[in-house]
Amino acid sequence: MKVEKPSVCPLDCPDTCSLAVTVSAGEVIAVKGSKANPITHGAICAKVAHSYPEFVHGPNRLRYPLRRVGSKGEGRFERISWPSALELVRERVGEVIKRHGPQAVVPFNYAGPHGMLAGDSMSLRFFHRLGASRLSRTPLCGGIRSTAYAATFGATPGTPLQQVSLAKLIIVWGNNATACNLHLVRQINQAKRAGAKLVVIDPRRVRIAEQAQLHVPLRPGTDVVLAFALAVELERLGALDQAFISRHVVGFEPYMSAARAFPPARAAQICGVEEGDIRTLARWYQESSPAVIAWGNGLERNRNGGSGLRAIAALPALAGKFGVEGGGLMGGAGHAFPKTLERLTLPELAPAGTRTINILDVSRMILDSEVDPPIRALFVYNHNPLIVHPNQNLMRRALAREDVFVVGIEVAMTDTMAYADVVLPASTHFEHADLYPAYGQQYLQRAEPVIAPVAESLPNTEIFRRLAAAFGFTEPALSATDPELMDAALDPKDPRLQGIRPSALPTDRALKMEYAGAEPVLFKTVWPRTPSGKIELWSADLDARFGMPLPAYRRLVSSYPLTLITPSSERRITSTFGGLPASDGTPLLEMHPEDAAVRGLADGARVRVWNEQGEVFLLLQITGAVRPGVVCTEKGAWMRTSSNGQTVSALAPAHKADLAEGACFNDARVEVSSL
Repeated sequence: MKVEKPSVCPLDCPDTCSLAVTVSAGEVIAVKGSKANPITHGAICAKVAHSYPEFVHGPNRLRYPLRRVGSKGEGRFERISWPSALELVRERVGEVIKRHGPQAVVPFNYAGPHGMLAGDSMSLRFFHRLGASRLSRTPLCGGIRSTAYAATFGATPGTPLQQVSLAKLIIVWGNNATACNLHLVRQINQAKRAGAKLVVIDPRRVRIAEQAQLHVPLRPGTDVVLAFALAVELERLGALDQAFISRHVVGFEPYMSAARAFPPARAAQICGVEEGDIRTLARWYQESSPAVIAWGNGLERNRNGGSGLRAIAALPALAGKFGVEGGGLMGGAGHAFPKTLERLTLPELAPAGTRTINILDVSRMILDSEVDPPIRALFVYNHNPLIVHPNQNLMRRALAREDVFVVGIEVAMTDTMAYADVVLPASTHFEHADLYPAYGQQYLQRAEPVIAPVAESLPNTEIFRRLAAAFGFTEPALSATDPELMDAALDPKDPRLQGIRPSALPTDRALKMEYAGAEPVLFKTVWPRTPSGKIELWSADLDARFGMPLPAYRRLVSSYPLTLITPSSERRITSTFGGLPASDGTPLLEMHPEDAAVRGLADGARVRVWNEQGEVFLLLQITGAVRPGVVCTEKGAWMRTSSNGQTVSALAPAHKADLAEGACFNDARVEVSSL
């Protein structure tokens, strides 16, 4: 008998869609959208609808604990029991701790599932109690964005997704919305039907750009220059809201002094765009109210990434676009939820002085003989670092070390898991309960399991409870139940929870995060939570931490002529679903006709994309959708999709961005030649 059950999509996407899951004989047989969340309103992306049943039940699913019997990376394992697996982990990690101390152990995880329990709850309690090194995770992806946003506005939410439909001008900046922010598109279409203009700023003519009145194909890494030029042109037009600035903005004069070095004519040369387009956009921005900027996740992944975001965020402050529904900036949605992360993860369990490691430095530190204590044990979970980290070949060498004990906790046999010494099978989100805030919309959701755990797989929380017991940890915090963890994850006294315990929140509807019964509107119902209580264009905090009180442009010099960008895929969410047949096949490399002609390359040819770090073999697609000087291929493909066993992450540089020591994927410079 078929039964339809409510659930939520936990994947690394801003939309966090509500789902209706059809179950038969204990298996997921179909997944579609539900209307429990009014933002996602029954629509989901094709990759989720088509891929989930096989992801949960297909041949690549991990079902039993495994022990490596071949060489690292070979992927040969034998099945063992849970008691044997836990004892092996305890023994080998215990040896590392005895020899090097607990900080030689590192949790190596990121954002596979976005549920609060599966993401980091009992896991961090375990690692804090163990005394393992702490991991700064956000530099891999969200750290630059969260740092830039918080420095400008503080921990306050920006424009809700549903208000985009009210705007008269929508600027989609670096957001491949049809692939990774689907429900923004519905809001844009509604606004356009009411007469709104759409502007898309992106090096590539993404699908949403085909609907725009203006597409600005800037060079990657020059967003800060374009935003500076728009500020300068707004000043020339007399479009700066001086009353708003005097009341609500800190650092106007030093900010504009920096911006005036980039008038439209100079900015057009640096960004590779038409000067007239800059002036047109500034004039439209002046004339339109409400006007909203919907930036994406990825435009900041370059050496000027934090500066670009801060300069973009300055525009609605300078032009006075806040204070009205549908105006301002979409951002900071995660700040809308009453999270109590310290109650959830209990950092006080960690010994004082425990070191913190940037997630981007793990591979380098494993290979560095001077690191003390060395990294000699890794717990890899919710993460596929071999595919998603910069400098893939460095990561491969690190994971291949025989003196580094690797525990893998995973749903599928990924490229990274092939390097694990022990693999512990994790449950998908369909097999356990969890809480789901979001980072792109402001509705809170909870889900219960729709099926029992597949075979011997276990939820992350139960795996770490068992690990804690195996290590002899007897504190009640290390045996807390999932409902207890849920109740620790959110503030039960927050009025938006309506007096309901977090663990008892309904699963058939989403709770809207409001403020005194109203949606957040910056400078109307919510306010900046910076030290000054104002929008900070000049940041003392960023000056102290990074020496970057103001945005700045730093040109990247390289001997390689082409910039490689790797946007979101229509087939995968980061590398999730990469192990399915639908994601097989060699990815395409998009190249402008001018660049192809110079190199004598033909459409459909197999090409070598390379730099000093590695090389990838791809199929060439010649297209005017990508600007000259830029080549583009999708991120997240697994190693088997390239005949030499490398993917585009092998080409991404290891240097850091201007804020948060973040990753710079879009600073990859390459050459392309025929094979």
